[in-house]
Amino acid sequence: MMFHEMKEKDVEKVLNTNIEQGLSASDVEKKRKQFGWNELQEGEKQSAFMLFISQFKDFMVLVLLAATLISGLLGEYMDAIVIIAIVFVNGFLGFFQERKAEKSLNALKELSAPQVIVLRDGEWQKILSKEVVVGDIIKFSSGDRIGADVRLVQTVNLEIEESALTGESVPAVKSTNTVTDKKASLGDLENMAFMGTMVTRGNGMGIVTGIGMNTAMGKIADMIQNAETLITPLQRRLEQLGKILITIALLLTVLVVIAGVVHGHDMFTMFLAGVSLAVAAIPEGLPAIVTIALSLGVQRMIRKNAIVRKLPAVETLGCASVICSDKTGTLTQNKMTVTHLWSGGTTWTLSGTGYQPEGSFYLDSQKINPQNEKSLFQLLTFGLLCNHAELKFREDEFVIDGDPTEGALLVSAMKAGLDRETLLGQFTIEKEFPFDSTRKMMSIVVKDKHGKRFVITKGAPDVLISLSESVLWNGRQQYLQSELQNTIQTSVETLASMALRTIAIAFKPIKEQTIIMHESEAEKGLTFIGIQGMIDPPRQEVKQAIKECREAGIKTVMITGDHVITAKAIAKQLGILRGNGKVIEGTELNELSIEDLEKVVEDVAVFARVSPEHKLKIVKSLQNCGHIVAMTGDGVNDAPAIKSADIGIAMGITGTDVAKEASSLILLDDNFATIKAAIYEGRNIYENIRKFVRYLLASNVGEILVMLFAMLLSLPLPLVPIQILWVNLVTDGLPAMALGLDQPEEDVMKRKPRQQTEGIFARRLGWKVISRGFLIGFVTLIAFLTIYRNNPDRLAYAQTVAFATLVLTQLIHVFDCRSEISIFSRNPFGNMYLVWSVVSSILLMLVVIYVPAFQPIFHTIPIIPRDWLLIIGMSSIPTFLLAGSLFIRKKV
Repeated sequence: MMFHEMKEKDVEKVLNTNIEQGLSASDVEKKRKQFGWNELQEGEKQSAFMLFISQFKDFMVLVLLAATLISGLLGEYMDAIVIIAIVFVNGFLGFFQERKAEKSLNALKELSAPQVIVLRDGEWQKILSKEVVVGDIIKFSSGDRIGADVRLVQTVNLEIEESALTGESVPAVKSTNTVTDKKASLGDLENMAFMGTMVTRGNGMGIVTGIGMNTAMGKIADMIQNAETLITPLQRRLEQLGKILITIALLLTVLVVIAGVVHGHDMFTMFLAGVSLAVAAIPEGLPAIVTIALSLGVQRMIRKNAIVRKLPAVETLGCASVICSDKTGTLTQNKMTVTHLWSGGTTWTLSGTGYQPEGSFYLDSQKINPQNEKSLFQLLTFGLLCNHAELKFREDEFVIDGDPTEGALLVSAMKAGLDRETLLGQFTIEKEFPFDSTRKMMSIVVKDKHGKRFVITKGAPDVLISLSESVLWNGRQQYLQSELQNTIQTSVETLASMALRTIAIAFKPIKEQTIIMHESEAEKGLTFIGIQGMIDPPRQEVKQAIKECREAGIKTVMITGDHVITAKAIAKQLGILRGNGKVIEGTELNELSIEDLEKVVEDVAVFARVSPEHKLKIVKSLQNCGHIVAMTGDGVNDAPAIKSADIGIAMGITGTDVAKEASSLILLDDNFATIKAAIYEGRNIYENIRKFVRYLLASNVGEILVMLFAMLLSLPLPLVPIQILWVNLVTDGLPAMALGLDQPEEDVMKRKPRQQTEGIFARRLGWKVISRGFLIGFVTLIAFLTIYRNNPDRLAYAQTVAFATLVLTQLIHVFDCRSEISIFSRNPFGNMYLVWSVVSSILLMLVVIYVPAFQPIFHTIPIIPRDWLLIIGMSSIPTFLLAGSLFIRKKV
């Protein structure tokens, strides 16, 4: 039997404690030996050194390190330095990223109360939170953070803010009543208080039932430790690409060397050429360019109110097919707002959202002055008087100090022009009977400036209806007969069906000499005034963002700890719940295995009354169905699912440290709409990566093939090794980086998400690389042959022409790489970074050809103007021949 199912005396007996005296010093020592310290434990840590070393175990990195060694042995020190710098920069980035993951547990520890008031040996004393043991009697009051899991034995108007654990948008009302429902979720355990939650009202006392890892928060900490960290689609594709490229490059390089030796070339010369080709063919710049492209994307995301904690996360979000979003504070504003008011058979609506005290009242879509509506104005006035909330202006926004429900009543009254200070000048509060969960109401006794006295009561509508004898109807006080009771009850149900939380307000006049000592005397014979209906409203931008995500093939799923009626209403307003969409509650999830859930999860739009374990199950089932899952949230309860999802998104303002540390992306404005911008950016970054992969590989294929063709035709080397390395470092590098800055194509948010299994060469990229690479090698060889056949004694000049042709061919081809269609489909000046990188590469090429100091180093000879016509003509063929024909076919 669970502690919440047991009576207080039974809990006391089971835990061998005493509510009157607490534990003795000897009891504490025994229990500490048995249960340990009240701390969240961390898993086994990897040393910083081993974590750093693990960054260099990747196959492509190992090959690059080998290439570095060979380059150094051959005297190509600059090439070796560049490669080793790239490898170590990537290593350090990975190291620091993984070190940040350790902060998740530290953030959880900070949420634990540093000190607790505990009863020991009959005396109350303050101790460190970690010293609490199972069986301790602790007490707490408003503003305290609970230091352990507790079975409540005494409550006075106790309310605890548990949204970080349950997702509830309002504080949970607590009592000592036994909870017998075996399927009750965390949010339904009204006789329990949990470690890390905050007391917002009243006070209480309880018996500690769980400490450290045996608490609700401890289970979350354990889930964070054990949650799998998935490899991202980008990492999978780059790993796949690296292995393919290395294998092909090494085979072709060996083939070139063998062909050269067979055709009579010097062994050492061919070995040097082979190593140069290998270094050129393996795109060692690719990891650096990917990192730079992602980093630049991160900078753009910061300007759009999102912080990316893990670089590949932006790309991963770009191919997400499902966004699992928490409701409270993510899809909604986390600000209770009155939207409907009812009194005497009339329903008014109220505009405005959040705590901004601005809005208009409407009756049948017609704007009205609430001060001219007597019963409405009385409803608002008494709602403001019977209220402790305060409206503050902090950091450029209005916030509520106090209970969110009372805050909603305060703001609705202020929208009607009412002011607390003015009212308190007209009314004197003589006595208060605070809210408690048993009565479900709060009352005050007031006296107006004319000496008239009233009882004002607010609380649950069903309770106030039962305590009322009359009702304000059409401006007059009428006897509350059963027919009117049914009418009021129907109105309450109508508001509840709209997911509105309803608060009723009633009053009664009392004689001047009447002395009221107890709430039972005040709270009877009331006159029912009306009802205020409130909701945590959706963010205004979210509906459009969800629509645009849907157009991009991305499904949004609401996952919340809130009640199913509220969840359904918000989901319908936002367009999440549409057509045949299903809603599943936590109790149903308990009965489903992951395999069973996989059969229905595609049709589910809303999950309500869920626990942290449920969120993990939902994420796993979606992943097992082939989806790339993004999980958003702000509470401690979201952290395990955030970490297990393909990409975790935390809220920057309302998000807990735990959620932030477990996430890959943090939204600075807590705005779901920012996710759309991240998707847009992520898709563009991936397309840009494809662009420079296409450019680099086509260039590398061209370099290998020109050497291979020459060897097979028994020709001299068309390029010397230093020229190959120059092309590899300069011509390949600058334009490829500029492609990483390219603007997205127009239809980027109209495409469906990529399949998780899609390779880097999908969508005919492999064909484009091979065909362009073949043509690049072919035209370079033709330019070489044209000069060499006419001047066989001028080999160095022919090699210089081949060098210039290869460089210029690649620099024209880079503009073709900007589009999936052809070079003609996009404005070449749309990416000025690319234009200037091409200009820079051309200038550097001219420097090594025409500046005498560089000619002996790069084995170049100045090219005469006439031969530039040959070079330009040949360089244009690969791009304009294939791209032009493709463009014509597309248009036709």
